Amino acid sequence: MAVIHQTGLSTHTRGWADLDLDFTAHPVTKDIVRKINVEAIKRSVRNLIQTNKYDKKFHPEVDGGVTRHLFGLATAATKHDIAEAIKVCLQNYEPRVVVDRVNVRGNDDEAGHTQSDLRITGNIDRNGFNVSIFFRIINSPEPIEISLFLERIR
Repeated sequence: MAVIHQTGLSTHTRGWADLDLDFTAHPVTKDIVRKINVEAIKRSVRNLIQTNKYDKKFHPEVDGGVTRHLFGLATAATKHDIAEAIKVCLQNYEPRVVVDRVNVRGNDDEAGHTQSDLRITGNIDRNGFNVSIFFRIINSPEPIEISLFLERIR
């Protein structure tokens, strides 16, 4: 008769790592600094949102969906479309993230109102949108926020 002995429970936490795309050098080793865990996922979310169609080789379907909205008027519909595009992008291409909530607030709004999982504020002087994304990493209870300023390039 075979007996299986367990010496204890094994817990394995999965970590993520990515290169720092700012290419900052480590002060001691002079090597490129790595982003790990939460910082790597934040960088991935930011990169996904700023990705256009055909930016990724062999994956032309990957699209953040926000660039086409940056050339239009800064209306409530545009802000809603940007919020929805970001939510769809993260649901489709970032399986490690669960988007929690979206707050959309315009320049003329005093208190703002909650519509989805992003807080978007237009900036007329800079022709762009301030975007704050609130999300959680799968299997982690702590909420994370990313703030970006989205503006058109050309």
